Amino acid sequence: MKKIFFMAAIFLGISVACFADNGTLIDDFEVSVTSGPEGTVDFGAGNGSAVTVTRDTDIKNSGESSLKVVYDAVEGGYIYVAKGSGLDAKNADWQVSPSDIKWQEYNAISFYVYGTDSKEKIAFDIKDNGGEIWRFIAQDDFKGWKRVVCSFDKFVLRDDWQPENAEQNWKLDFPIKVFQFEPLAGSSGTLYFDTVELVKE
Repeated sequence: MKKIFFMAAIFLGISVACFADNGTLIDDFEVSVTSGPEGTVDFGAGNGSAVTVTRDTDIKNSGESSLKVVYDAVEGGYIYVAKGSGLDAKNADWQVSPSDIKWQEYNAISFYVYGTDSKEKIAFDIKDNGGEIWRFIAQDDFKGWKRVVCSFDKFVLRDDWQPENAEQNWKLDFPIKVFQFEPLAGSSGTLYFDTVELVKE
């Protein structure tokens, strides 16, 4: 079964949110990356695919570090790298609780990715309040850091898999609880992610 991965950063054990003029920072990957039940990031792979997730301090968009994802995504396999609430990794919460966000003030979520112009596609998934998974597709068609803005009205409901307990009402219900990166099948390489924000575009 595919999972949804959620990434959240906790600084000194205190949840912190950065409220900019037009956005709210929800994660910038400033903590060490650990996996398992006590992990800070929920990640994994299956059916022949493989992934390694670490903190990187050499290539970063903001702060002191980014999230480094080394992956090999094969046909029929899957990869997930997630942060948020309700994940198997119980310390993967965002820097701000979803319930504390004024969702009506935002119409998009953005993240930075360090590309290599590989032309590979990357799925960015979000899990809504009813448990449904919604997907936005980005392409690695650039080199260096790029900001990817995902308007909420551009997400599509995943039709290949949904959690058994999802409400499945075909409606994006707020608050969003999780975000997840998934390099798509037939690709391999290294990507860096940083600075995930809610924005008003």
